[in-house]
This record gives sequence, structure tokens and C-alpha cells, in this order.
Amino acid sequence: MERIKIIGAGLAGLSAAVRLAEMGIHSTLISIQPSERAQSVMAEGGINAALNTMGEDDSPAQHAADTLSAGVDLADPAAVEDLACHAPEILSWLVNLGAPLSRREGRIIQRNFGGQKKKRTAFAHSSTGKVLMTALIDECRKYEASAVVHRLCHHEFLSLSIREDHCEGVWVRDDYTGETFFLPGPVIIASGGINGFFPGMTTGTTSNTGNAAAQLFSQGVAFGNLEFIQYHPTTVRIPEKRMLISEAARGEGGRLFIYRDGKPRYFMEEKYPELGNLMPRDVVSREMFTISRETGEQVWLDMRGLSKKAWKERLEDLREEILYYMAIDPAKDPVPVSPGIHYFMGGIWVDRFHHTNISNLYAAGECACQYHGANRLGGNSTLGAIYGGRVAAQSAAAELGGAFPNVPYEGCSPEKPVSAQHSFQLRDILRDGLGILRDEDGIRKAVEKTGAMPVSANMMEEKRKSFAMAMLLSALERRESRGAHTRADYPQKDDEHFRRTTVVRYTDGAIRLSYERIGTEVHP
Repeated sequence: MERIKIIGAGLAGLSAAVRLAEMGIHSTLISIQPSERAQSVMAEGGINAALNTMGEDDSPAQHAADTLSAGVDLADPAAVEDLACHAPEILSWLVNLGAPLSRREGRIIQRNFGGQKKKRTAFAHSSTGKVLMTALIDECRKYEASAVVHRLCHHEFLSLSIREDHCEGVWVRDDYTGETFFLPGPVIIASGGINGFFPGMTTGTTSNTGNAAAQLFSQGVAFGNLEFIQYHPTTVRIPEKRMLISEAARGEGGRLFIYRDGKPRYFMEEKYPELGNLMPRDVVSREMFTISRETGEQVWLDMRGLSKKAWKERLEDLREEILYYMAIDPAKDPVPVSPGIHYFMGGIWVDRFHHTNISNLYAAGECACQYHGANRLGGNSTLGAIYGGRVAAQSAAAELGGAFPNVPYEGCSPEKPVSAQHSFQLRDILRDGLGILRDEDGIRKAVEKTGAMPVSANMMEEKRKSFAMAMLLSALERRESRGAHTRADYPQKDDEHFRRTTVVRYTDGAIRLSYERIGTEVHP
């Protein structure tokens, strides 16, 4: 029986493998790290679903409306409606798998999260990702035991075999033995975000190097909305990365301020009286950046007003992290915070059924461009990864069939490791061109610097340069401000020209950019 190949074993990859197994379809789950070390484990805040457990008359329609509003009308409404409508079912499924979401009197507790008018974020303290991953790992192991799921851990994705816009299979390498081999069949990409393009600047693991994205782009896989990078408002610098202070802290009552004349000025509450500190992340990060630049003052997160019950029952692990890494007790003293890169709304261009522009190739999770538009709501990434994995699995299963070669038409050699010098040079260029506030001059300078980087004999470094250029050109050509993409020289939203998906492809040795109607069927 032909196995569907899944690249990545986080929430999206596990969800796809389990869904295929439920349908009796075999899969091979391929990842460098074991699932216990996937990026998904680090998700803190929660998972969204309109369960209405808090008596606020919530509904999937309101969940969808908040998601589309936060995404500034750039997400596919049909896909978002599907996501919101299936969210309660997914939460029920996860609970049945054993995910111990926080409860009160037997009822799942939900809390406020940024950009949402109702309490719809379910959670497990501030370790939701760990809890959800544990449930999915255990469920997947049942199918591994019966050989329906075949797991290849410590195996690295190298390349697809593509012939006439048709995916024939995938090349992988065993990182223990160095063996390189080909696996024929349909492929679901669930490789996560591109944190490795921004070492030291992201809350995510740089084990997600971004090499998979660069390789796929070089092979003609289309990417969408690469200009939209989410800066999470509340992060702190720790060695080699940024530590996230979960949005849950603000959901429970945490307040942002700067000192003015020796007293706290709660600037978000002054400017946005309805949602205050729980405005969408792009808005909060932009306000923090602006007020710090104008006043020269540090922004602080004040959690001193949170109740003992909130700390003990819902944020105990977050308090422990801050104490461990910063030697600050957030229940007693404010915490200095600043925005850090947290999520990539852009990714492989997919439609609502998670097709890519290459037949027999699908994508889900953070590596894919779906559900979030120009800005992601907290709690929607975990939901989108799980739901997207299931949809990608169903699409792959429905289209499974036909013959696949036992050997590829062309061989594949492993790439040389990317040098630290290349990695940091490219990071600094992207940092300057793709910051919270952008303008044409800054982006053009970044484009010129990327183009001027010396030609490398290392092919992966060249592929990463091309992918970085695609990100910069996407930001350059979108001459408007929308969500996480803020242009100082084009401060207004321009629906007439830019309420469309930015799509970039690498064809005939050049980067091609186009704008596609939202909701376009991507399948070739």
C-alpha cells in the first residue's frame, strides 16, 4: 500500500498522520527532531473555539468574523469559516484524546485573547502546546504500533522529485547514518515556520532553519504573503533567542505602560479604550515601537494586579519562567518587554483544501499561507495547524492513486551546511528591511544588499538568498499598510489594488511576483 509522506511532526504533521490512519491510509512521518521537541510544544496561550462556556453568547460566526477582521480582509473567508465551524469539534476530539484543558466545575475555561471580543481561548495554564502535542503523540503511537504510521525520526528533508508540476516523492537523509534515499508518493509539507532566517530575533526554535522553504521555492513551489511577519508584543531577550511572555498574561489583566514623570502611563488603554492591551498583535507591537521611538522610554508589562488565583491556576508556569530567566517576580514587579518575531503568516500558497500549485503536494501549519491573512489571532495557530493537517490529509487521501516510480529520474545530493556568517548577514539585511515599520528606501536597500551578497559555492546559501529576496520584493511591491505590513510611506490600506494574495514563484532562474484573488483554487 502506498504511503503518504509527511514532512514535519508537530501539530500539523501529527494531525495529518492521525487523520490518514483513521481513514485506514498509511503514512510515513518524517522529521529531524522527535515530536516532543517540535516547535508546537512551545505554544503557550491556548487554542480557539467558540464553545460559549463562559456565557457570552459566542458562536463560530463571531470567531470567523474576528479572524477575518484581525487579518484585515486578506484571509480566505470560506477557509476561515470552515476553520471556525470545525473548531468546537476539534476541541471535543482533543479532550477525548486526553488533553487536560483547564476546567472549572467540569467546564472548559476560556479566556480573552487579543483581537477577540469573546472569551474563546481554551488553555492548559500557559503550556497548551505541550498538552496538545502529548495527546496527539499518544494517539499517533497507537497507529505506529500497528504500522499504519511509519515514523522516520532524525531524518532530514532534502528535496522533492517534481516532473511537469507533479510531485513524485521526496528525498530524505538519515542524519545518524548519512544515508540518502528516495520515498515515492504524495507529500504533505508540515515543516513549520522560517525562524532560522532570523537567528536570535524569534521566539521560535531555529531548528526550523527555513532550508525546507528555500528548497521548495527553488523547485517552483509558489509562496504567498511572505511580507506578513508577526511581531509578538511581549518578548524578552535571552541567550540566542527571544522568550515569549504569553498573551495570556494580558488576557488575565496584564497592562502595558511607559513611565511618564515617574508614573505609569497605560498608553494602550488611553488610545484603545474598548480592547486596550488586547488589541490585535500587529497594533500593539506597532504602538510599542512608536511610543518607544518617540519617548526613548522602555515599555513595561505590569502584572502586579493579577489575582493570586490567576497566578496559581492559570499562569503559574509563566511566572516560573520569568523568575528563572530574568530573576523578576512578575507578581511583584513589572517586566521590561519589547516586540519579537513570533509567527509567519505567509508560506506555501494553498487553497482552502490545502492544495499547492504542484499536484500531489499539500501543505499545512505555519509553513502554509492559510487562515491568518495579514495578522494572526493568538490561539488560531494551534487550531489552524490541527485543522489544516486534517484537511490536507483528506485532500491527499481523496486524490491518492496512480503509479509512482520506485526510483527518481534524477539523483539528489545533500547540501553543505549554511555558514554562520551567511546566516547572520542575511538576518541583519532582513531585519532592516522587514521591521515593524517599513518604507521603500529601507526595503530597496535590503534588496540591493541581498543582491550584492557574494555568490556562494554552497547551493543552499544561494537558495536562501533567493527566498530572502522573495520576502523583500513582496514587501516592496505591497504599497499599502495592512496588518503586520506597515509602510510609513503608504500609511493607508488600499483595497482596490492590494486586497489580494501576494504570490511569488521561482521560474526560469527568476523571481516572479503576481497578485491573486483571495480564495483562488491553487491546484494546478
